[in-house]
Amino acid sequence: MTDLVGSTQEAAEEDELRTIERARLQALVQADMETASRLHADDFQLVSVGGGIYSKDEYLSGVASGEIGYFMWEPISEIAVRLHGRAAVIRYRSQLGIRFRGQETVGFYWHTDTYEKKDGQWQVVWSQATQTK
Repeated sequence: MTDLVGSTQEAAEEDELRTIERARLQALVQADMETASRLHADDFQLVSVGGGIYSKDEYLSGVASGEIGYFMWEPISEIAVRLHGRAAVIRYRSQLGIRFRGQETVGFYWHTDTYEKKDGQWQVVWSQATQTK
């Protein structure tokens, strides 16, 4: 019986992380900075497709100012979740449209994000994207 309860709780937590990731993407596309700030840990770091490393403040201020402007960010694969206690890793493929420093691109990307549960709230701490064909 314990295994069934444990697997049910784990499945619920995996679904919660998928929902949180979708909410994070929507917040970034809509430049909803209140939601985006809540879902990104204070020590968040993004490794961009171009190899740049951005802190939470650098990344979210870029989104807020429009320097980084997402106009589409849709998962096109399952959001796979691996739980490890108070940490989780998610991976999925997306179609993403972005305006960055005056350049507009639409492409396909693999995303790997690491979440940590802090004070009962899941927050993304590391994010990395790789462009694909």
